[in-house]
Amino acid sequence: MTILVFGGSSQIGHFLLPRLLECGESILSLSRQPRPEQAGVTWLHGQLPDQVPVLPALSAIISFGPLQPFADWLAATPLKGAPRVIATSSMSAETKRDSAVPAERAISQLLREGESALAAACARHGCAWTVLRPTLIYGAGLDKSLTPIARRARRLRIFPLPGGHGLRQPVHADDIAQAVVAALACPAVAGRILPIGGGERLSFVEMFRRVRRSQPGATLPLPLPGGLLRACARLLPRLRGPLNRLDTDLIADNGELQRLLGIHPRAFHPDPTMW
Repeated sequence: MTILVFGGSSQIGHFLLPRLLECGESILSLSRQPRPEQAGVTWLHGQLPDQVPVLPALSAIISFGPLQPFADWLAATPLKGAPRVIATSSMSAETKRDSAVPAERAISQLLREGESALAAACARHGCAWTVLRPTLIYGAGLDKSLTPIARRARRLRIFPLPGGHGLRQPVHADDIAQAVVAALACPAVAGRILPIGGGERLSFVEMFRRVRRSQPGATLPLPLPGGLLRACARLLPRLRGPLNRLDTDLIADNGELQRLLGIHPRAFHPDPTMW
């Protein structure tokens, strides 16, 4: 049978496709942009929710993109059989639920509505589904959080070190890919939303220090005291949410992930290849 992947060119897809190929799977992957040929992977041109080519019978469908367009497509698409469905959401569904910033509360609401829509679409088809909620993702140089900071510091030779003692739990994209592969063969995780964080919880400050130490060249540390950051939060509304969370724990409980899937994500030890 064949597995369809939405987001095969994403940071999780970067690690997932080789793992699926190692398992001997036949892979279709949808992309909005032309992709170079890849042995074992057939790239389709299209876009969710309404620009997807006609598909063969599928054994599984995996999505790393926005949940609502995926759920809309799934609800409206005739499927042959009942393929296994696995998608990623985000721990922001919980951590931003009570944010002081309306736009962040809206993101949380949108994520949770997407999860519900996906469950409803799968119920319509009789498909077993699982949603993974990652924390901060890193590892392929494609994230929009730590990688831009690391690359800017590499250019400027200055590394900002914001004050903040909230715990973080960055998760490597390959650990998420491993969880997806494990979930494909695990009926026990059907109908579940599973948090997935890294194998280590560390302070916000320590996370930044380790990113700095992973740089290939020397950078000058630039401490940013809490008072300065609080002033920035008042003056720059778009930064209010992230700065207000510097002392808030943004973590995940990996208990169910470990018990049901046997996945134990790695600790946070980045190296230059990850940025």
